[in-house]
Amino acid sequence: MTPLAATALVATVAVFVSVGGMFLLANLMLGKLVRPNRPSPEKGEIYECGEKPVGTAWIQFDLRFYVVALLFVIFDVEIAFFFPWAVVFGENTKPEAGATGWEFAQFAFVELLVFFGILLVGFAYLWKRGDLEWVKSTAGQKVEGGPHPPSPSP
Repeated sequence: MTPLAATALVATVAVFVSVGGMFLLANLMLGKLVRPNRPSPEKGEIYECGEKPVGTAWIQFDLRFYVVALLFVIFDVEIAFFFPWAVVFGENTKPEAGATGWEFAQFAFVELLVFFGILLVGFAYLWKRGDLEWVKSTAGQKVEGGPHPPSPSP
């Protein structure tokens, strides 16, 4: 690459980043000018997924929340891997693909099954341990024979 071509490439990238930044700033400023600003006490209230909050916000989250979130991410990424394999498998099973295409498609399918099997073993392990049972936090539940938790103020 010649020095002139490198300079042109850097200039192109700089112009692209500058124009993108100007679009971003223009939209932020336009939004600030156009949107209404009417704060109220109701808008400032704590809101947790449609439920009234129980207790303070300084509690530790249950570890199962993270396990369920990780499971979602893992199986979401798995679907992202399945799509290219399905495309390759579908293209290589056509008669014009030849013997090597069919062999590659079989290998890809077996690899997909092994990958899916490993994920299912982990999923079954978590299910067996009971980590997928979704319960509310113990801080918000009544203790047997004990006092009731403090009710939130209206």
